[in-house]
Amino acid sequence: MCIFCKILNNEIPSSKIYEDDFCIAILDISQATKGHTLIISKKHFSNIYEIEDEVLSHIHVIAKKIALMLKKTYSDIKGFNIIQNNEPKAGQTVMHYHVHVIPRYENDDLKIESVDHSDLYDLKAIQKEIKKSI
Repeated sequence: MCIFCKILNNEIPSSKIYEDDFCIAILDISQATKGHTLIISKKHFSNIYEIEDEVLSHIHVIAKKIALMLKKTYSDIKGFNIIQNNEPKAGQTVMHYHVHVIPRYENDDLKIESVDHSDLYDLKAIQKEIKKSI
């Protein structure tokens, strides 16, 4: 049983800030920034490939609700990162579907960056390859 299933079964304590029929929202124990929240599916899905569409949609609606709650609580929030990782290469460390809602503050030192590799890839060729899979 994964750590999130144990939290859902109240075998491990958590700092829950929201709950409904589909998910819970808890404060991330590692707090990348103040208010960093995890929204966790109540039903175990390992990743985005497995999660039911209804649950997936619901969790992202709740991500908006949590962001608004946090913004109301902390007026110095300047933005949010909403992140969902799949598989270890992408940074997924708990194999149970969850979304990170990370508040951003003026002088936080958290780095989540996109790197421009546009010179390495032919977008038309990639588009053609992907369209073959549809």
